[in-house]
Amino acid sequence: MVGYVGRRLLQSLGVLLGVSVIVFGLLHLTGDPTRLLLPLEAREEDVRQLRALLGLDDPLWVQYGRFLARAVRGDFGLSFKHQVPALALIFQTLPATLQLTAAGLGLALVVAVPAGILSALKRNSLLDALCSVGVLLGQAMPVYWLGLLLIMVFAVGLGWFPAAGRDGWTSIVLPATALGAFSMARIARMARSGMLEVLAQDYVRTARAAGIRTFVVTYKYALKNAAIPLVTIIGLEFGILLGGAVITETIFAWPGVGRLAVDAIFSRDYPLVQAIVAVLATLFVVINLVIDLVYTYLDPRIVYVRSAR
Repeated sequence: MVGYVGRRLLQSLGVLLGVSVIVFGLLHLTGDPTRLLLPLEAREEDVRQLRALLGLDDPLWVQYGRFLARAVRGDFGLSFKHQVPALALIFQTLPATLQLTAAGLGLALVVAVPAGILSALKRNSLLDALCSVGVLLGQAMPVYWLGLLLIMVFAVGLGWFPAAGRDGWTSIVLPATALGAFSMARIARMARSGMLEVLAQDYVRTARAAGIRTFVVTYKYALKNAAIPLVTIIGLEFGILLGGAVITETIFAWPGVGRLAVDAIFSRDYPLVQAIVAVLATLFVVINLVIDLVYTYLDPRIVYVRSAR
């Protein structure tokens, strides 16, 4: 296990390095940030001086080497726009994003897992049909459209929840619902298919024939084995929701990393964008490592060993 974790950490470092190279290259294709930082009437001499001050007049490989040398020490430089350390800005907004992501994923799990299990137990029933329709609608609706619809109905029309901002528990209801709807549909579909596959296994039929209660067979034996693919999709959904929070935070004016990223991209704030991507990529990699370790608890037969060659 220790050797496996070590190999995964090395692989994760390779992934983060690749992500940093891609993001660094794409950012420098977007244009010159000095044109946005200076007023329109700025002279070319002012532009050249600012580029030299920011280190943007060096070759790209020199700029990337400088960025990488600082990044390994946790220093992503100063934000061009805010003139404060980029990592400090992220740590100020990251709790709001994690709160929104956790709320969206929690809402998706509370609704999707029971719905998927009941749909599998009541296969081809009216309940199964309703769940299938709900899954179809959840995956067909774009996040931005659902978010605007929720604002129109529950904020503007009924006045039950605030339309924007982060002020109290009521302000998170609408953005969490909009963010978790797509994941809700996918998790419900995975829970249903996983339960159907497990319920058809011989040991489940044997347990039922032995007179064991349906509740025990379903939730003690079947659900644990069906949870392996479910845990996989949940981990992936957490990472997807972190990225998808960009749209949701923009619609609901939620003060998180996603909204900060949109502002940084439009202002070509290289250090801030690179820091945001690095932090989110690191979270995604850590989540996937944790999921791999959870597998061993769900199925003790899984043993991580080096493959023989």
